Amino acid sequence: MKVFSGTANLPLAKKIAQHLDIPLGDVEISRFNDGEIFVKYNENIRGTDVFIVQPTSPPGDNILELLLMIDAARRASAKRITAVIPYFGYARQDRKDQPRVALSAKLMANLISTAGANRVLTLDLHSASIQGFFDIPFDHLYSSAIFVDYIKEIKLENPVVVAPDVGSSKRAGAYANRLHAELAVVDKRRSAPNKIKTGTLIGEVEGKNVILVDDIVDTGGTLCVAANLLRKAGAKKIFVACTHPIFSGGAVDKIQKSPISQIVVSDTVFVPEEKKREKIKILTSAPLFGEAIKRIHNEESISSLFDS
Repeated sequence: MKVFSGTANLPLAKKIAQHLDIPLGDVEISRFNDGEIFVKYNENIRGTDVFIVQPTSPPGDNILELLLMIDAARRASAKRITAVIPYFGYARQDRKDQPRVALSAKLMANLISTAGANRVLTLDLHSASIQGFFDIPFDHLYSSAIFVDYIKEIKLENPVVVAPDVGSSKRAGAYANRLHAELAVVDKRRSAPNKIKTGTLIGEVEGKNVILVDDIVDTGGTLCVAANLLRKAGAKKIFVACTHPIFSGGAVDKIQKSPISQIVVSDTVFVPEEKKREKIKILTSAPLFGEAIKRIHNEESISSLFDS
């Protein structure tokens, strides 16, 4: 078994290798003068179980880097290639709900499979149905394994789990079950992508501590609209658990100015130092990925990781 990393999130890959007690594999990734990506494995991987860690968050270079690493491993006769994609980018276009739009999630599945991946491992897909776009084994991990223990440690009294939109209600319901808490939902309406028109609260939060649960924080618009609505409805502390910290545009400043007390995210996406603020806490996903990689290599169950 060997673990290699692209350039999108090298710190996470190093932590995963450290958890597995193996050195991170030696791969050379460089650019030609025109920006074209060059990939070369500097060690023998013939007959090896190869795991490539690379989130596919924008820009598109991250996806191309992953595809080239998979292709190079296949041509070097790796026994099996698992694409470890902590954040599966381009997943928000997973259905044709408008005329003349691209299905980017399906295109990503086709590219990864065609490049030569034998298996995919990821955390908190934007939509679980994306697994059906792949014709290769697909292992889907859940961030509840990271966040629930932390939420229990902070001991919120009288908690209620809130989904910031209807699409997140199933995820929030799973948290509510594990935390033995009530559930509420914000019915969010958009006027355009990344632009929230209005929101309506379904459920009771007055006098309670709120746990907002979502998979992606991009511009922060959804979370901040939900937080303002919850504060007006009488919520006390507003705590957020969100898996993938994209933090595009002025997201961090929005969160700092919002009623949110704390937002806990994972390290699936690299967060630069200038975006780390006092309200943001980052929990590592390395032990979860490390354990999943170990089980894949040993042909053991992944689902048992989430058994209560």
